[in-house]
Amino acid sequence: MLDTQTNSQDAEPKLPFDLNPLRRSLLAGSASAGVLALFRPAVALAQAPAAPRALPALASFKDPGSMIVHSSSTIETRRAAMGLVVTPVNQLYVRNNLNPPDASVVAKPDAWQVQVEGVRRPATLTLAELKKMPTETVTMVLQCSGNGRGYFPSKPSGTPWQTGAAGCVMWTGVPVKELARRLGGVDRVAKFMTGTGGEVLPAGVDPKTRVERSVPVAAMEDALLAWELNGQPIPLAHGGPLRLIVPGYTGVNSVKYVKRLAFTEVESDANIQQTNYRMTPSDEKAYRPSDPSVWQMQPKSFVTAPLPESGPLRAGRTRVEGLAFGGMHDVAKVDVSVDGGATWKPARLVGPDLGRYAWRRFEADVDLPAGEHVITSRMTDTRGTVQAEQRIENKGGYMNSSWRDHAVKVTVA
Repeated sequence: MLDTQTNSQDAEPKLPFDLNPLRRSLLAGSASAGVLALFRPAVALAQAPAAPRALPALASFKDPGSMIVHSSSTIETRRAAMGLVVTPVNQLYVRNNLNPPDASVVAKPDAWQVQVEGVRRPATLTLAELKKMPTETVTMVLQCSGNGRGYFPSKPSGTPWQTGAAGCVMWTGVPVKELARRLGGVDRVAKFMTGTGGEVLPAGVDPKTRVERSVPVAAMEDALLAWELNGQPIPLAHGGPLRLIVPGYTGVNSVKYVKRLAFTEVESDANIQQTNYRMTPSDEKAYRPSDPSVWQMQPKSFVTAPLPESGPLRAGRTRVEGLAFGGMHDVAKVDVSVDGGATWKPARLVGPDLGRYAWRRFEADVDLPAGEHVITSRMTDTRGTVQAEQRIENKGGYMNSSWRDHAVKVTVA
């Protein structure tokens, strides 16, 4: 069973960063098996541990060799399996705050209902009704707020994710902006878009334990109510049959099993909004509602090859490969370093560009003499924002985009 209490360390913060208004940039189209077949792994998978933890029933469809099972509700993608432009569903990480609804909800997905409030004509709609509306597809990085927590020397409690609580996937559904238009428009007083998850709380549990997140109402411009993931119905493990998708924001804001979408004047009073997922300083004893909430992702990149688990490399020409994403903005360029950031070399962006919310593959050919080398990458977005060198220290170990933390050390013979 999944933990029925929200893990306060995997909650999400308001960022002390510039919250620029969103621009609409959805990628129209469909995610077919033919599209996915275009994308190859950047490097062979590292050898699995001798006795890996078994996949839980909820995620039994995952590829065991690609995953690290931390618990029944936290499963990470191995770094060596992350070189794809689009992440296959069987390699996508899993993170759930509460027990999911019964599996019967994905057996009859069209019967799922979502309440829409804070519009001129509030309504309760079935998934079957939503499917009759215009649809769009967005390719975006889905990343847990705590991805990179494992690199914090303070060792915050919660899952010690490294790089693998992230993936780049395609979501298909009805644009929230279109849905709101059909219902007469959003109330003028609305400042937030609030999504409520359909997990069933056990009797006697504080209602504030529910999964309910509020984001700035501007996020509705690119948001979806989605029912497909990479061209297939969304599995229960990833929020099916219906999930609120908020591109550019960390994963907790894309509420799974969404049963209520409301445009509200104030943020949700749920614990996951008020006292979790906040950028609270490390020396504070408790999370504070006044601290920034984990919302928009920041520019980030990391190397996927070569990796130390691949074994010693031969001296000479070596290709460095990796992934970069801008959070809210397109990737403009990526530089790589093989000496821990002392010097940098431009990398090439390769493969298809699937939109500003997707990640980009990059590669660079470098000469590596015998010895040890610290390889890392640093990206710049189209607004000129450069990936941070250092993490922002915080109580929950959230939002680690540090290029220094994500460096790898390899040995060259």
